[in-house]
Formats: sequence, structure tokens, C-alpha cells
Amino acid sequence: MSPEKPPGRAVGRITRGTTGTNRLRRVDRWIARHPVLRRTADPFVVDLGYGASGVTALELEARLRRARPDVEVLGLEIAPERVARAREQLQAVRAGQGPFAPDARVSFARGGFEVPAPGGRRPAVIRAFNVLRQYDEADVPDAWARMCARLQPDGILVEGTCDEIGRVSTWIEVGADAVPRTLTVSLRLTGLESPAIAAERLPKALIHRNVDGERVHDVLTALETEWTRAVAASAFGPQQRWQAALQAMTDAGLSVRGRSRWRLGELTVPWASVAPG
Repeated sequence: MSPEKPPGRAVGRITRGTTGTNRLRRVDRWIARHPVLRRTADPFVVDLGYGASGVTALELEARLRRARPDVEVLGLEIAPERVARAREQLQAVRAGQGPFAPDARVSFARGGFEVPAPGGRRPAVIRAFNVLRQYDEADVPDAWARMCARLQPDGILVEGTCDEIGRVSTWIEVGADAVPRTLTVSLRLTGLESPAIAAERLPKALIHRNVDGERVHDVLTALETEWTRAVAASAFGPQQRWQAALQAMTDAGLSVRGRSRWRLGELTVPWASVAPG
């Protein structure tokens, strides 16, 4: 299927369209270091539901090409007018206007959860950010299944949400089998008063589960508790305080992954630690 030809039916709803420069930088950098992107024979990545501007797809390509110079990014949106606008933006990039490389391997097409791609090509990574917030929690498994059915055998779906300026971000890594693997919380540590702010931006599968008796509530409560206890470490900077809090959680028995990325304000835990009860 050529990206110039719209699919017969795009599955999903039009997103609110909120788009901001650098809004998705945290998740982009996480994807850039992911083994799936680095090892795949075909570094094809989809930015699903990029919104009213194609800037997030262009930023995604710019960040990923540092790890994979041969990366290709396809931005998908349901609204035809958004696709048209993104293609106009891409033409300006090709003409050397703006901060992106004129040879950026980016294209735009109309599509939704069915993830149409030229020739039935399968992505190594699908990034779907701020897409499912407008859906019901019950809709999430079907949306995951539709998207994951289009992945490469070892591919991943990265589904999550963030605030308007990208300082608070959370996402779920989902395998090609549509089974969630991990939850990541990523916060800007400078000026952070409380990590509990992450609760406001949990993915749809978890945002209504932040209540007593649910695992995700236990994890966020433990994070808040250890952040408070680690206040003495703040004399050495917010990164040291964050790392001290995560180390305390680890010492208490919680499996906290990605130690090398703790300094970036990231907390990654296995899905079993937060899965709805």
C-alpha cells in the first residue's frame, strides 16, 4: 500500500491534536537506546496519532537516527487535513527550512490502529502517545492487540502519555504478543516537588487504578515515601535524591530496572508490579 493512498478505513478516533516541540523527548531517547531498535534488520518506526503537527515524527527520526542512521519513521493520523499539513511541513524540511535534516527519512499517511504501511511493512516500534487517553479503559486491550498485530516478531508498542511540555511522562512497553512488559515513569527532576505528579499522566490502562488495593498505587506510594525520606540527598542534587529513593525501593524488594537511566529521572518496573488486580 502506497503512503499516498489512504486506507479504506482508519480504525480509531481523531486525537485532540495537542502537539508541542520536544514534548516527547523523554520517550524518544528511551526508544533510541532500546535493544529492539538497535538490533532489528529493518529499523522502521511508526508515530501513531502524531496530532495537529508532524513535528513529533520529525523529532523522533532525528533522535533515533543517532543510534540507527538508517531509521525510517512513518507518521500516521486519521484526519486527512493533519496528514496534508504534515506533508507541507515535510516539504519545507526538504527545502532546508527549519532544524531538521533535509534528508530525514520521514513520511506521513492516513491511518489508525490498523497501522497501514507500504507493502505491508511491519514496524520494529510503534509509538502511540496521548492517543488512548480519550478512550475507555475497556478499549485498551483491543487497541493494543490491533497495533501489536502489525509489529515485527520482536517489535514493541510504546503506549503512554505526558504533560503538555514533556516534563511528566509515563509509558508501557507492550510486546508483539500484545502482552505488557513494563511501566516507565520519567520525570524532570529539576524543580520536582513530588513524584506523585506522575499519577495524573498514567496511561489509560492504569490511570483509574491509582487507588488503595491496586499495585500501581502501591508503587507510586512507595516512590513518594522514599523520595520524602531521601530529602537529605537533595543537598547533592535532585538526581542523587531520585537515585537514593529508587535504591531504597530496590532494597525493599521492588524490582526496579534500568539503573543506568535512574539519573535521568526514570523508574521502570515490571508490569507484574503494577498490573490491575
